[in-house]
Amino acid sequence: MSNRQAEIAAALNVVPPFADQAALIAQIELRKTFIKNCLKNAGLKVLVLGISGGVDSLTAGRLAQICVEELRAETGDDAYRFIAVRLPHGVQHDEHDAQASLRFIRADEESTVNIADSVLGLAKQVSDLDKLPAARRDFVLGNVKARIRMVAQFTIANANNGLVIGTDHAAEAVMGFFTKFGDGACDLAPLSGLVKNQVRAIAKHLGAPDDLVFKVPTADLEELRPGKPDEESHGVTYEEIDAFLHGKPVSDEAYAIIVRTYDNSQHKRVMPFAP
Repeated sequence: MSNRQAEIAAALNVVPPFADQAALIAQIELRKTFIKNCLKNAGLKVLVLGISGGVDSLTAGRLAQICVEELRAETGDDAYRFIAVRLPHGVQHDEHDAQASLRFIRADEESTVNIADSVLGLAKQVSDLDKLPAARRDFVLGNVKARIRMVAQFTIANANNGLVIGTDHAAEAVMGFFTKFGDGACDLAPLSGLVKNQVRAIAKHLGAPDDLVFKVPTADLEELRPGKPDEESHGVTYEEIDAFLHGKPVSDEAYAIIVRTYDNSQHKRVMPFAP
């Protein structure tokens, strides 16, 4: 392990590879306790999370539902509940995966907020977008989608006196692969420190179907490239990112890409600059 690998892994609180099934289960229990404590410490009883159809929201959503069910059993208070939110932009190309995720999670409540009108309404008011080339405009609007999705989730959480769950984990954090104040904004992030294959292992242990566990990860924010794989944006694979974070050897090219991207995206992982 290089000094940079160790430094970055420590900064992101990366969880070591699961030594065995017991270690995996221990991480599940640790994260369940964390979720429950977040609610208890806030004096609140509702959790809210947007469900995209990917393994990250699938895993966080199922953990949230398990937690509120256990809290109801432990306290006798039926006010504990989890709201799973669909946030499509028009018709989502992989809506079938999102619906399959909802069936697996079995949330107490499901809600749908189609963000298309909000994104279009904002775009019409911002003339700066008209000056951009098509690909750049599409990219900027992709970030708008992520931010409006988070506004919708916080609105639902505020209306129900709840907390918003985020799905960020170490393999995305190291690449800055989230929208600042968009999907990077939340009240609690129970997958923090895990690499991608650990998130998949937890989902698999919880009983998620293989086609969702091992689905090709996509952000699905760009109109011109719906379903664009995350790894295409990264320039490296999640297998390489996971290996890097766990201190294993990776190619010189992968190492350089990951370190450069981590350094360039540092502003996303800190509080706003202040004098």
